[in-house]
Order: sequence, then C-alpha cells, then structure tokens
Amino acid sequence: MFKHLLVPTDGSALSEAAIQMAVTLASENGAKLTGVHVLPQFHVFAYGPEMVADTEERFVRITRQRGDDYLAVVTKAATEAGVECDTVATARAHPYEAIVSIAAQQNCDLVVMASHGRGGMRALLIGSETQKVLTHSHIPVLVVRQSTLSGAGRDVESGALSSQSKPSAPQSYIIA
Repeated sequence: MFKHLLVPTDGSALSEAAIQMAVTLASENGAKLTGVHVLPQFHVFAYGPEMVADTEERFVRITRQRGDDYLAVVTKAATEAGVECDTVATARAHPYEAIVSIAAQQNCDLVVMASHGRGGMRALLIGSETQKVLTHSHIPVLVVRQSTLSGAGRDVESGALSSQSKPSAPQSYIIA
C-alpha cells in the first residue's frame, strides 16, 4: 500500500509514538522510512531561553545536536524493525513547510505525525504544525494523538465514573 513514509519528530513522547506507528506501518508494508526534524532558525527575538544569552553559532550547534538525538530515535527504531531509513534535519522558519517540501522531494506517499491536541487560545497563539501539514499536504497524513479524558470520565476496567483524568493509548486518524 504505502512505499515511503515520512515521520517528523520534535523529540516529544508523542512523537515517539508516531515513530513507532510509522515503523510498524513501514515494516508491514515493506516500505522505506524517512525521519525529519525541523531545526528552529536563530532570531534576535528569543525562540527559547537559550537564545537570550547564546551566540548564533552556539544556538545552531545545540539545536543541531538535539535534532541528531531526535533523529537517532527514528533510526534506532527502524533498524530494530529491519526497515530502511534515512533522516533529514533542516532549518526552516515554518516547520510545516519543511515537512510538506521534504515529503514531495523524497516522493513519500504518507506522512505519519503527532498532534499535541492543543486547543483554544494555545492553538491560536502557538498554531498547529499538524493542522498546517494537513491543510497543505498533497499526500495522506496519519495523525497520532494522545487523547486524554477531561473532567469526569469512565474508568475502563470497572465501568464506573471517575473524577480523575486518565491518559489513554495514542489514537490515530488518517486524512486523505
């Protein structure tokens, strides 16, 4: 079905769930996998606290090392599953643009990526890279989300109402 999957990673636990999903799909389909990490660009205005006191060279070195570490997780998971894997690290102001562009350049036929499920004001201020990829991608996107119960939910084992929020297993959605 799918022959070349692209899996972006930001180093988060949810990204690791997307990596596992991508590796499983690639293994089951005899597909190749490409991992991608989009490095932030250095700006005078702070992207993170390390920018305030950093030089551009130090910032680039630190973010490249983090990116290499994140992509090593993709390579390790693919290698353990016997899946052919390449990785790409690139700097771009807008990560979604890099993801869509690399998917096209690499002739990928599926993007497997995490969504943090930000809503409300956080989504408005931070934006959703996943939503932007969904909007701009010309190939299907499999979204792996960590859903959480909010407020009162059901205790799965007992069927009783619970007042505590409990995380559930990652859920996946495919958008063609």
